[in-house]
Amino acid sequence: MNTNDINILLQLGERITFECKKAEGQLPKSVWETYSSFANTIGGIILLGIKECMDETDLEKRFEITGVANPQKMKKEFFDTLNSNKVNRNILTDADVEIIPYKGCNLLCIHVPQADYRQRPIYINGNMMNGSFKRNYEGDYHCTEDDVKAMIRDANDSGNDSVLMENYTMDDIDAPTLAAYRNRFRTANPDHVWNEYSDREFLLNMGGYIVDRNTRREGLTLAGLLMFGKGLPIRERFDNIRMDYLDMTNLQPDSRWSDRLTYDGRWENNLYNFFMRVQVKLVSDIKRPFRLEGMERIDDTSVHKAIREALTNLVIHADYMVTGILKVEKHDDCFVFSNPGTLKIPVM
Repeated sequence: MNTNDINILLQLGERITFECKKAEGQLPKSVWETYSSFANTIGGIILLGIKECMDETDLEKRFEITGVANPQKMKKEFFDTLNSNKVNRNILTDADVEIIPYKGCNLLCIHVPQADYRQRPIYINGNMMNGSFKRNYEGDYHCTEDDVKAMIRDANDSGNDSVLMENYTMDDIDAPTLAAYRNRFRTANPDHVWNEYSDREFLLNMGGYIVDRNTRREGLTLAGLLMFGKGLPIRERFDNIRMDYLDMTNLQPDSRWSDRLTYDGRWENNLYNFFMRVQVKLVSDIKRPFRLEGMERIDDTSVHKAIREALTNLVIHADYMVTGILKVEKHDDCFVFSNPGTLKIPVM
């Protein structure tokens, strides 16, 4: 970080990844809220020694350089507190905190990276629920209870797919959906031993059904219910989640869409059915060139593979415990995929 970098930051102003704080003689108490919010969001830079005049619209006058009186002392105080019980985890190194000369003053620049998903939430004052913050635009805000629970779920490497859905049994599986999947599985793996298994045994091996050996409880897993379940049981358990496909191509005047796939009672709205129906709609007008490998026709192009990969990621990386929509939009010049939840990896 140098003078030119600071000039650029100040020209752009405070935002989701940049915060200024006046800190002439001591650390501002709010620095810890910003540390938490940056770590829990996408990271950012805190500049200590600059006061923002909120009422000033002229960016040239909006930021007052106050400086830090004793930057070495403040840096030590910052790390002493960072390694105390003020925050639950220190994710910084010495290189992340710099003393920078700027316009005759010294500033303390703190680079806060986005915390690894296994480390989140980063919280203060020993209180996970009330001490976790997130960054929105240029402000630090308390995380909601759902925000914190989502970060805790993300920190679990084993995921939530294998969670037992209490009181959901094989009766809640849509037989035609599972049969369709098993036919595709059999075609791709004609000699696989699972092809001879019953539906229950097949799902047990696939992770869609579970038996707890300690309690002897058994039933569908979260993945099994969402992938192959009947629509009504899924909606009873996951009334927070909706699936929606919108075709925005070739729109007529006053039309909001040219085609739509959402739950209308004509199909069992599980993930497998949604995936298969949407995939067909997305690739319906994409050309498939004729190509042979030996005697076998190959018509799966790189574009088809990319669409299938994006649709797969939409499904498997959604957080089904929060309220949201698995949404796919087809436009004249692009496809848009969105789902509830947050990325586990930093945005590059």
